[in-house]
Amino acid sequence: MSEQKIDKTDAEWRARLTPEQYAVCRCSATEPPFSGKWYRHKAAGTYLCAACRARLFASESKYDSGSGWPSFFQPLMRAAVTLHQDDSHGMRRTEVRCAACDSHLGHVFPDGPKPTGLRYCINSVALDFLPG
Repeated sequence: MSEQKIDKTDAEWRARLTPEQYAVCRCSATEPPFSGKWYRHKAAGTYLCAACRARLFASESKYDSGSGWPSFFQPLMRAAVTLHQDDSHGMRRTEVRCAACDSHLGHVFPDGPKPTGLRYCINSVALDFLPG
């Protein structure tokens, strides 16, 4: 992952992303559960940020949480994501963003499997996939 922060204007993000990707990645929307491209995906490889292609999660950390979104028990590297308090929608959650471009990815919850006990609940539309 690059140490350089990716900084684009709103117009540049709108031109780069699909309307659905823009809504999730730049406006913190959420795709409907059980609808995403990567929800049932099981191939080996690396999940990337759809906005900037930063490497975020290894397929080995993906598991079926039954939540309706791709779930991972840890990021590829701790520095790949940043965590932020999210008090929207009348609840307190921990938002997960791409460390490289600050795109909204989803949320992390303390109900995941070992070894971390975490569930990174990530929108498919915020991800891309690199096989291998």
